[in-house]
Amino acid sequence: MAKRARTLLVWLHVVTSVGWLSQVVALLALLLYGMKTSDLNAFRMARVLDHDVLAIMANVSAFTGMMLSATTPWGYFRYWWVLAKFVITVSQLYLGIFILSHNLEAAANGHLSAWMLVGTALMIGAIAFQTWLSVAKPWGRTPWTGSKKLPTASAPAFVLALVVPAADFALSLWMGNPMPVFMLVTVIAYAIRRAARGNGRSSGASGRGTAAGPARRGAAAPSPR
Repeated sequence: MAKRARTLLVWLHVVTSVGWLSQVVALLALLLYGMKTSDLNAFRMARVLDHDVLAIMANVSAFTGMMLSATTPWGYFRYWWVLAKFVITVSQLYLGIFILSHNLEAAANGHLSAWMLVGTALMIGAIAFQTWLSVAKPWGRTPWTGSKKLPTASAPAFVLALVVPAADFALSLWMGNPMPVFMLVTVIAYAIRRAARGNGRSSGASGRGTAAGPARRGAAAPSPR
């Protein structure tokens, strides 16, 4: 059950990531056409694409990627390539919400800015780079990896990660705006819960090591792979 749910979560992450990239490419095409022809309808279409499709794909892609990190031995900060994806994803969401969407709204009303093209092109490059990171997994471990391998989550955690985006999508339809409320709460809550459980296990392991005496100190630490 856990393996199947995890596979579905990976599938959802891949599908939404590809969807995010394809929608950003379509957005760039509309912006270039609008800049070339001064047709404001192109910018209005770009705004609809960004609001109704791209934002949903971006939110679900980011959420599933973060949950895959949190529910598997990869973690958030144990490997450089995962950490790089995490930082890039957060930056992209900031770029899309606070810069690109605002400029699209202005462009639909006739106030054009070249920053729309720059931001969209940067987002395409960032998603392409993240795809390479997922395939190549470069640079090895960070200094915060530790000696213990993180456990893979149980089936309910993966099922939750699959259900939450559907709940947020339903909320978005009802509110009329992209509302990743449940996804945001789930990512934060699960990260805190897992960190707390990890600290508890570490404390327990330290206590057992002390009780076992010097004979345990010479034992080799388990490989995190």
